[in-house]
Amino acid sequence: MQESLTMSGRPGLRTGSFVVGIGMVAASLVTIRHFFTANYPSSIYEGSVCDINAFFNCDSSAYSAIAQIGGVPLGYFGLMVGGLVALGAVFPSERFERTNKSIALANAVGVLALFLFSVIYLRSLCLFCSAYWILSLVNFGLFWKYGIDWDASTFVARYLQPSPKLLATFAAAMLVGAYGFIAFHEAKKEAQTGGVAVRIVQQYYNLPEVALPSTVSPFMAIQSTERFEDAPIRIVEYGDLLCSDCVYLYRQLKRLETEFAGQINLAFQHFPLERKCNTVVEKDKHPGACDLSYIASHRPNRFKEIYNEIFTNFPSSKDPDWIRSLAERYDVTAAFSDTTTHGVVHRLIETGREYEQTSEQYAHGIRSTPTMIINNRMIIGTLPYEQLKAIFQALVYEYEQDTERRRFLEDWVS
Repeated sequence: MQESLTMSGRPGLRTGSFVVGIGMVAASLVTIRHFFTANYPSSIYEGSVCDINAFFNCDSSAYSAIAQIGGVPLGYFGLMVGGLVALGAVFPSERFERTNKSIALANAVGVLALFLFSVIYLRSLCLFCSAYWILSLVNFGLFWKYGIDWDASTFVARYLQPSPKLLATFAAAMLVGAYGFIAFHEAKKEAQTGGVAVRIVQQYYNLPEVALPSTVSPFMAIQSTERFEDAPIRIVEYGDLLCSDCVYLYRQLKRLETEFAGQINLAFQHFPLERKCNTVVEKDKHPGACDLSYIASHRPNRFKEIYNEIFTNFPSSKDPDWIRSLAERYDVTAAFSDTTTHGVVHRLIETGREYEQTSEQYAHGIRSTPTMIINNRMIIGTLPYEQLKAIFQALVYEYEQDTERRRFLEDWVS
Protein backbone atom coordinates (compact mmCIF):
# COMPACT_ATOMS: atom_id res chain seq x y z
CA MET A 1 0.00 0.00 0.00
CA GLN A 2 1.40 3.40 -0.97
CA GLU A 3 2.16 5.64 1.98
CA SER A 4 0.21 8.89 1.87
CA LEU A 5 -1.95 11.20 3.96
CA THR A 6 -4.38 8.57 5.25
CA MET A 7 -2.75 5.26 4.45
CA SER A 8 -0.19 3.22 6.41
CA GLY A 9 2.95 4.72 7.85
CA ARG A 10 1.61 8.21 8.71
CA PRO A 11 -0.64 7.91 11.80
CA GLY A 12 -0.07 11.52 12.81
CA LEU A 13 -1.14 12.86 9.43
CA ARG A 14 -4.11 10.51 9.33
CA THR A 15 -5.22 11.77 12.74
CA GLY A 16 -4.73 15.35 11.60
CA SER A 17 -6.89 14.73 8.52
CA PHE A 18 -9.61 13.24 10.71
CA VAL A 19 -9.54 16.23 13.09
CA VAL A 20 -9.76 18.67 10.18
CA GLY A 21 -12.72 16.75 8.74
CA ILE A 22 -14.56 16.78 12.07
CA GLY A 23 -13.81 20.50 12.37
CA MET A 24 -15.36 21.10 8.95
CA VAL A 25 -18.42 19.12 10.03
CA ALA A 26 -18.75 21.14 13.24
CA ALA A 27 -18.34 24.50 11.47
CA SER A 28 -20.92 23.47 8.87
CA LEU A 29 -23.44 22.44 11.51
CA VAL A 30 -23.06 25.84 13.19
CA THR A 31 -23.64 27.69 9.92
CA ILE A 32 -26.71 25.56 9.15
CA ARG A 33 -28.14 26.21 12.59
CA HIS A 34 -27.51 29.95 12.24
CA PHE A 35 -29.14 30.00 8.80
CA PHE A 36 -32.39 28.59 10.15
CA THR A 37 -32.29 30.60 13.38
CA ALA A 38 -31.74 33.86 11.50
CA ASN A 39 -34.35 33.24 8.81
CA TYR A 40 -36.94 31.35 10.86
CA PRO A 41 -36.84 32.35 14.54
CA SER A 42 -39.38 30.43 16.60
CA SER A 43 -39.79 33.17 19.20
CA ILE A 44 -40.22 36.93 19.20
CA TYR A 45 -37.18 37.06 21.49
CA GLU A 46 -34.85 35.53 18.87
CA GLY A 47 -34.75 38.39 16.39
CA SER A 48 -31.33 39.11 14.90
CA VAL A 49 -29.64 42.40 15.72
CA CYS A 50 -26.53 44.24 14.61
CA ASP A 51 -24.53 43.59 17.73
CA ILE A 52 -21.17 42.33 16.51
CA ASN A 53 -19.40 44.29 13.81
CA ALA A 54 -20.12 45.83 10.42
CA PHE A 55 -17.52 43.58 8.76
CA PHE A 56 -17.67 40.41 10.84
CA ASN A 57 -21.37 39.72 10.60
CA CYS A 58 -22.93 36.30 10.06
CA ASP A 59 -26.43 37.65 9.42
CA SER A 60 -25.30 39.21 6.13
CA SER A 61 -24.38 35.74 4.92
CA ALA A 62 -27.51 34.09 6.32
CA TYR A 63 -29.75 36.58 4.49
CA SER A 64 -27.75 36.67 1.23
CA ALA A 65 -28.76 35.14 -2.09
CA ILE A 66 -26.05 32.48 -1.82
CA ALA A 67 -27.04 31.28 1.65
CA GLN A 68 -29.02 28.47 0.04
CA ILE A 69 -29.30 26.62 -3.25
CA GLY A 70 -32.83 25.56 -4.08
CA GLY A 71 -33.77 25.46 -0.42
CA VAL A 72 -30.62 23.65 0.71
CA PRO A 73 -28.39 25.70 3.06
CA LEU A 74 -24.89 26.09 1.68
CA GLY A 75 -23.51 24.68 4.92
CA TYR A 76 -25.00 21.28 4.04
CA PHE A 77 -22.48 20.80 1.22
CA GLY A 78 -19.67 21.66 3.61
CA LEU A 79 -21.09 19.15 6.06
CA MET A 80 -20.89 16.40 3.42
CA VAL A 81 -17.35 17.30 2.38
CA GLY A 82 -16.15 17.35 5.98
CA GLY A 83 -17.84 14.02 6.62
CA LEU A 84 -16.04 12.46 3.64
CA VAL A 85 -12.69 13.73 4.88
CA ALA A 86 -13.28 12.19 8.31
CA LEU A 87 -14.51 8.91 6.82
CA GLY A 88 -11.48 8.77 4.53
CA ALA A 89 -9.23 8.94 7.58
CA VAL A 90 -11.17 6.23 9.43
CA PHE A 91 -11.46 3.90 6.43
CA PRO A 92 -8.39 4.65 4.31
CA SER A 93 -8.03 3.31 0.81
CA GLU A 94 -6.36 4.42 -2.38
CA ARG A 95 -9.71 5.03 -4.13
CA PHE A 96 -11.08 6.98 -1.16
CA GLU A 97 -8.01 9.18 -0.91
CA ARG A 98 -7.89 9.94 -4.64
CA THR A 99 -11.56 10.89 -4.52
CA ASN A 100 -11.19 13.07 -1.43
CA LYS A 101 -8.15 14.77 -2.95
CA SER A 102 -10.16 15.76 -6.03
CA ILE A 103 -13.04 16.97 -3.85
CA ALA A 104 -10.58 18.93 -1.66
CA LEU A 105 -9.41 20.86 -4.74
CA ALA A 106 -12.97 21.68 -5.85
CA ASN A 107 -13.88 22.65 -2.29
CA ALA A 108 -10.86 24.95 -1.97
CA VAL A 109 -11.79 26.73 -5.20
CA GLY A 110 -15.37 27.07 -3.92
CA VAL A 111 -14.42 28.57 -0.55
CA LEU A 112 -12.06 31.07 -2.20
CA ALA A 113 -14.90 32.15 -4.49
CA LEU A 114 -17.21 32.55 -1.49
CA PHE A 115 -14.54 34.55 0.35
CA LEU A 116 -14.19 36.95 -2.58
CA PHE A 117 -17.97 37.28 -2.91
CA SER A 118 -18.28 38.08 0.80
CA VAL A 119 -15.47 40.64 0.84
CA ILE A 120 -16.17 42.34 -2.50
CA TYR A 121 -19.97 42.18 -2.72
CA LEU A 122 -21.32 41.66 0.82
CA ARG A 123 -18.40 43.58 2.36
CA SER A 124 -18.62 41.39 5.43
CA LEU A 125 -17.41 38.04 6.68
CA CYS A 126 -19.23 35.39 8.67
CA LEU A 127 -17.01 34.05 11.45
CA PHE A 128 -18.69 30.64 11.28
CA CYS A 129 -18.18 30.45 7.52
CA SER A 130 -14.61 31.70 7.87
CA ALA A 131 -13.82 28.84 10.24
CA TYR A 132 -15.00 26.35 7.62
CA TRP A 133 -13.07 28.12 4.87
CA ILE A 134 -9.83 28.02 6.87
CA LEU A 135 -10.27 24.33 7.66
CA SER A 136 -11.03 23.64 4.00
CA LEU A 137 -7.79 25.28 2.92
CA VAL A 138 -5.88 23.35 5.60
CA ASN A 139 -7.52 20.18 4.29
CA PHE A 140 -6.44 20.99 0.74
CA GLY A 141 -2.94 21.80 1.97
CA LEU A 142 -2.66 18.37 3.60
CA PHE A 143 -3.76 16.61 0.42
CA TRP A 144 -1.48 18.81 -1.69
CA LYS A 145 1.55 18.13 0.49
CA TYR A 146 0.98 14.54 1.57
CA GLY A 147 -1.87 13.14 -0.53
CA ILE A 148 -1.49 10.19 -2.82
CA ASP A 149 0.63 10.85 -5.94
CA TRP A 150 1.87 14.08 -4.40
CA ASP A 151 4.98 13.96 -6.62
CA ALA A 152 3.15 13.25 -9.89
CA SER A 153 4.36 15.30 -12.86
CA THR A 154 0.94 16.33 -14.22
CA PHE A 155 -2.00 18.15 -12.69
CA VAL A 156 -4.45 15.47 -13.77
CA ALA A 157 -2.35 12.73 -12.18
CA ARG A 158 -2.15 14.63 -8.92
CA TYR A 159 -5.74 15.83 -8.49
CA LEU A 160 -8.16 14.41 -11.02
CA GLN A 161 -8.20 10.66 -10.46
CA PRO A 162 -11.30 10.13 -8.33
CA SER A 163 -13.14 6.83 -8.21
CA PRO A 164 -16.28 7.08 -10.40
CA LYS A 165 -18.08 4.56 -8.20
CA LEU A 166 -17.30 6.44 -5.00
CA LEU A 167 -18.22 9.78 -6.60
CA ALA A 168 -21.54 8.32 -7.73
CA THR A 169 -22.19 6.93 -4.24
CA PHE A 170 -21.34 10.25 -2.60
CA ALA A 171 -23.50 12.15 -5.10
CA ALA A 172 -26.46 9.86 -4.41
CA ALA A 173 -26.04 10.28 -0.64
CA MET A 174 -25.81 14.04 -1.07
CA LEU A 175 -28.98 14.17 -3.14
CA VAL A 176 -30.89 12.15 -0.54
CA GLY A 177 -29.70 14.48 2.24
CA ALA A 178 -30.47 17.55 0.12
CA TYR A 179 -34.02 16.33 -0.41
CA GLY A 180 -34.38 16.00 3.35
CA PHE A 181 -33.15 19.55 3.88
CA ILE A 182 -35.53 20.87 1.23
CA ALA A 183 -38.43 19.19 3.02
CA PHE A 184 -37.25 20.57 6.38
CA HIS A 185 -36.85 24.03 4.87
CA GLU A 186 -40.38 23.97 3.48
CA ALA A 187 -41.69 22.83 6.86
CA LYS A 188 -39.94 25.77 8.55
CA LYS A 189 -41.50 28.15 6.02
CA GLU A 190 -44.94 26.68 6.49
CA ALA A 191 -44.63 26.85 10.26
CA GLN A 192 -44.13 30.62 10.02
CA THR A 193 -47.72 31.01 8.83
CA GLY A 194 -49.15 28.46 11.27
CA GLY A 195 -48.29 27.66 14.85
CA VAL A 196 -45.17 29.82 14.97
CA ALA A 197 -47.12 32.89 13.76
CA VAL A 198 -49.79 32.30 16.41
CA ARG A 199 -47.13 31.99 19.11
CA ILE A 200 -45.38 35.15 17.90
CA VAL A 201 -48.63 37.16 18.08
CA GLN A 202 -49.32 35.85 21.58
CA GLN A 203 -45.79 36.74 22.68
CA TYR A 204 -46.18 40.18 21.16
CA TYR A 205 -49.33 40.91 23.18
CA ASN A 206 -47.59 39.62 26.32
CA LEU A 207 -44.83 42.20 25.96
CA PRO A 208 -45.10 45.12 28.42
CA GLU A 209 -46.34 48.38 26.98
CA VAL A 210 -43.83 51.20 26.72
CA ALA A 211 -44.21 54.87 25.97
CA LEU A 212 -43.19 56.37 22.66
CA PRO A 213 -39.91 58.28 22.77
CA SER A 214 -40.25 61.87 23.97
CA THR A 215 -39.22 62.92 20.45
CA VAL A 216 -40.61 60.78 17.67
CA SER A 217 -38.53 61.01 14.53
CA PRO A 218 -39.92 63.33 11.85
CA PHE A 219 -38.20 61.11 9.27
CA MET A 220 -40.94 58.83 7.98
CA ALA A 221 -39.86 55.77 6.03
CA ILE A 222 -43.55 54.89 5.54
CA GLN A 223 -46.32 57.44 6.06
CA SER A 224 -50.01 56.67 5.70
CA THR A 225 -51.56 59.43 7.80
CA GLU A 226 -50.63 63.00 8.56
CA ARG A 227 -50.46 62.32 12.29
CA PHE A 228 -48.22 59.45 13.35
CA GLU A 229 -50.70 58.14 15.94
CA ASP A 230 -53.61 57.84 13.49
CA ALA A 231 -52.39 54.72 11.65
CA PRO A 232 -53.47 51.22 12.76
CA ILE A 233 -49.81 50.12 12.69
CA ARG A 234 -47.37 52.57 14.28
CA ILE A 235 -43.68 51.72 14.29
CA VAL A 236 -40.75 53.62 15.74
CA GLU A 237 -37.63 51.87 14.45
CA TYR A 238 -34.36 52.57 16.21
CA GLY A 239 -32.17 51.87 13.21
CA ASP A 240 -28.67 52.20 11.83
CA LEU A 241 -28.16 52.84 8.12
CA LEU A 242 -25.11 50.53 8.14
CA CYS A 243 -26.82 47.66 9.97
CA SER A 244 -27.26 44.48 7.92
CA ASP A 245 -30.20 43.36 10.06
CA CYS A 246 -31.86 46.72 9.40
CA VAL A 247 -31.50 45.99 5.68
CA TYR A 248 -33.23 42.64 6.19
CA LEU A 249 -36.03 44.38 8.09
CA TYR A 250 -36.22 47.06 5.37
CA ARG A 251 -36.90 44.36 2.76
CA GLN A 252 -39.63 42.78 4.86
CA LEU A 253 -41.29 46.15 5.49
CA LYS A 254 -41.20 47.06 1.77
CA ARG A 255 -43.31 43.97 1.08
CA LEU A 256 -45.65 44.72 3.96
CA GLU A 257 -46.00 48.39 2.95
CA THR A 258 -47.79 47.21 -0.19
CA GLU A 259 -49.96 44.63 1.57
CA PHE A 260 -50.99 47.06 4.33
CA ALA A 261 -51.20 50.15 2.15
CA GLY A 262 -52.58 53.14 4.03
CA GLN A 263 -52.22 51.43 7.42
CA ILE A 264 -48.55 51.82 8.43
CA ASN A 265 -46.60 54.74 9.82
CA LEU A 266 -42.88 54.04 10.27
CA ALA A 267 -40.69 56.64 11.94
CA PHE A 268 -36.97 55.98 11.51
CA GLN A 269 -35.37 56.87 14.84
CA HIS A 270 -31.67 57.31 14.06
CA PHE A 271 -29.45 55.16 16.30
CA PRO A 272 -26.10 54.69 14.50
CA LEU A 273 -23.80 52.32 16.38
CA GLU A 274 -20.80 54.62 16.16
CA ARG A 275 -19.18 56.48 19.03
CA LYS A 276 -18.74 59.56 16.87
CA CYS A 277 -22.37 60.52 17.55
CA ASN A 278 -23.86 57.86 19.85
CA THR A 279 -22.99 57.88 23.56
CA VAL A 280 -26.05 55.93 24.68
CA VAL A 281 -24.26 52.61 24.05
CA GLU A 282 -20.53 51.91 24.19
CA LYS A 283 -20.31 50.44 20.72
CA ASP A 284 -18.31 51.46 17.70
CA LYS A 285 -19.54 48.89 15.20
CA HIS A 286 -20.32 50.88 12.07
CA PRO A 287 -17.84 53.58 11.02
CA GLY A 288 -19.62 56.00 8.71
CA ALA A 289 -23.08 55.42 10.15
CA CYS A 290 -23.20 58.86 11.77
CA ASP A 291 -22.36 60.59 8.50
CA LEU A 292 -25.10 58.64 6.72
CA SER A 293 -27.58 59.73 9.40
CA TYR A 294 -26.59 63.35 8.88
CA ILE A 295 -26.89 63.04 5.09
CA ALA A 296 -30.34 61.45 5.31
CA SER A 297 -31.58 64.06 7.79
CA HIS A 298 -30.22 67.27 6.32
CA ARG A 299 -33.16 67.78 3.94
CA PRO A 300 -36.21 66.15 5.56
CA ASN A 301 -38.24 66.26 2.34
CA ARG A 302 -35.67 63.97 0.70
CA PHE A 303 -35.16 61.61 3.63
CA LYS A 304 -37.13 58.74 2.12
CA GLU A 305 -35.24 58.92 -1.18
CA ILE A 306 -31.88 58.82 0.55
CA TYR A 307 -33.03 56.14 3.00
CA ASN A 308 -34.17 53.93 0.10
CA GLU A 309 -30.99 54.50 -1.89
CA ILE A 310 -28.76 53.59 1.06
CA PHE A 311 -30.54 50.33 1.80
CA THR A 312 -30.95 49.45 -1.88
CA ASN A 313 -27.18 49.86 -2.40
CA PHE A 314 -26.18 48.56 1.01
CA PRO A 315 -22.84 46.89 0.11
CA SER A 316 -21.63 50.17 -1.43
CA SER A 317 -22.82 52.26 1.52
CA LYS A 318 -19.87 51.10 3.61
CA ASP A 319 -17.45 52.86 1.26
CA PRO A 320 -16.46 56.40 2.39
CA ASP A 321 -16.16 57.49 -1.26
CA TRP A 322 -19.71 56.28 -1.96
CA ILE A 323 -20.97 58.14 1.11
CA ARG A 324 -19.33 61.33 -0.14
CA SER A 325 -20.78 60.88 -3.63
CA LEU A 326 -24.23 60.26 -2.12
CA ALA A 327 -24.06 63.60 -0.31
CA GLU A 328 -22.99 65.32 -3.52
CA ARG A 329 -25.79 63.77 -5.58
CA TYR A 330 -28.41 65.07 -3.16
CA ASP A 331 -26.59 68.37 -2.59
CA VAL A 332 -26.31 67.80 1.16
CA THR A 333 -22.54 67.93 1.70
CA ALA A 334 -23.21 70.64 4.30
CA ALA A 335 -24.69 67.86 6.46
CA PHE A 336 -21.21 66.76 7.53
CA SER A 337 -20.71 69.98 9.50
CA ASP A 338 -24.20 71.43 9.98
CA THR A 339 -24.82 71.77 13.72
CA THR A 340 -28.61 71.92 13.31
CA THR A 341 -28.70 68.57 11.50
CA HIS A 342 -26.33 67.05 14.04
CA GLY A 343 -28.53 68.33 16.85
CA VAL A 344 -31.65 66.69 15.38
CA VAL A 345 -29.90 63.34 14.99
CA HIS A 346 -28.36 63.51 18.46
CA ARG A 347 -31.74 64.31 20.01
CA LEU A 348 -33.22 61.20 18.43
CA ILE A 349 -30.29 59.07 19.57
CA GLU A 350 -30.57 60.36 23.13
CA THR A 351 -34.17 59.13 23.42
CA GLY A 352 -32.62 55.67 23.72
CA ARG A 353 -31.82 56.54 27.34
CA GLU A 354 -35.54 56.77 28.15
CA TYR A 355 -36.10 53.00 28.21
CA GLU A 356 -35.35 50.69 31.11
CA GLN A 357 -32.57 48.21 30.59
CA THR A 358 -33.51 44.90 29.01
CA SER A 359 -30.10 43.33 29.62
CA GLU A 360 -27.68 43.55 32.55
CA GLN A 361 -24.92 44.20 30.03
CA TYR A 362 -26.43 47.50 28.89
CA ALA A 363 -27.70 50.50 30.83
CA HIS A 364 -30.67 51.27 28.59
CA GLY A 365 -33.40 49.39 26.75
CA ILE A 366 -32.31 50.67 23.35
CA ARG A 367 -28.96 48.96 22.89
CA SER A 368 -28.86 47.47 19.38
CA THR A 369 -30.41 47.83 15.96
CA PRO A 370 -32.99 47.32 14.80
CA THR A 371 -35.21 47.81 17.84
CA MET A 372 -38.86 48.40 17.00
CA ILE A 373 -41.59 49.91 19.12
CA ILE A 374 -44.72 48.61 17.41
CA ASN A 375 -47.90 50.11 18.85
CA ASN A 376 -46.14 50.72 22.17
CA ARG A 377 -44.55 47.27 22.51
CA MET A 378 -40.80 46.85 22.07
CA ILE A 379 -39.31 44.13 19.86
CA ILE A 380 -35.52 43.83 19.82
CA GLY A 381 -34.23 42.55 16.49
CA THR A 382 -35.62 41.60 13.11
CA LEU A 383 -38.46 39.22 12.39
CA PRO A 384 -39.30 37.35 9.16
CA TYR A 385 -41.99 38.62 6.84
CA GLU A 386 -44.56 35.99 7.91
CA GLN A 387 -44.21 36.85 11.59
CA LEU A 388 -44.42 40.60 11.05
CA LYS A 389 -47.42 40.07 8.81
CA ALA A 390 -49.19 38.06 11.54
CA ILE A 391 -48.57 40.86 14.08
CA PHE A 392 -49.75 43.51 11.61
CA GLN A 393 -52.91 41.53 10.83
CA ALA A 394 -53.68 41.30 14.54
CA LEU A 395 -53.16 45.03 15.00
CA VAL A 396 -55.37 45.91 12.05
CA TYR A 397 -58.10 43.61 13.35
CA GLU A 398 -57.79 45.17 16.80
CA TYR A 399 -57.97 48.68 15.29
CA GLU A 400 -61.06 47.78 13.22
CA GLN A 401 -62.77 46.24 16.24
CA ASP A 402 -62.06 49.35 18.32
CA THR A 403 -63.33 51.54 15.49
CA GLU A 404 -66.55 49.54 15.20
CA ARG A 405 -66.99 49.69 18.98
CA ARG A 406 -66.56 53.48 18.99
CA ARG A 407 -69.03 53.85 16.15
CA PHE A 408 -71.55 51.65 17.96
CA LEU A 409 -71.27 53.70 21.16
CA GLU A 410 -71.53 56.99 19.25
CA ASP A 411 -74.60 55.78 17.36
CA TRP A 412 -76.20 54.40 20.56
CA VAL A 413 -75.62 57.62 22.49
CA SER A 414 -76.90 59.77 19.65
